[in-house]
Amino acid sequence: MYMIFFVLHNPELLEQVLNAWEEAGVGGVTILPSTGLARIRAKGAWRDDLPLFPSLEDFQEHLQNLNRTLITIVENDAMVDKVVAATQRVTGDLNLPNTGILSVLPVVRSYGLNRIPDVNGT
Repeated sequence: MYMIFFVLHNPELLEQVLNAWEEAGVGGVTILPSTGLARIRAKGAWRDDLPLFPSLEDFQEHLQNLNRTLITIVENDAMVDKVVAATQRVTGDLNLPNTGILSVLPVVRSYGLNRIPDVNGT
């Protein structure tokens, strides 16, 4: 098994990347808003100036400045290749600037992936 971490530079592509991953066979994805040092230095992505009583618009503006980090676990090398290809169909070549960073790590053990439904079916 492998854990794939993908930091998507352009959050507007999130829905397209998720669709591409689902079509490739990915079963589940954890999505986190994130930022990196370069973005903080360049754009001040980490805002500490939100008002005491922020509006939804204040939060929306803040979230637009952040990357999205996607995390998934896949079974084998073939699935890793499918996810990488699906990602690059949406973002373009990941070796180009402003696309994202995708890393793959081996998973030695994992618990909770194959849950058995309880008596209520959940």
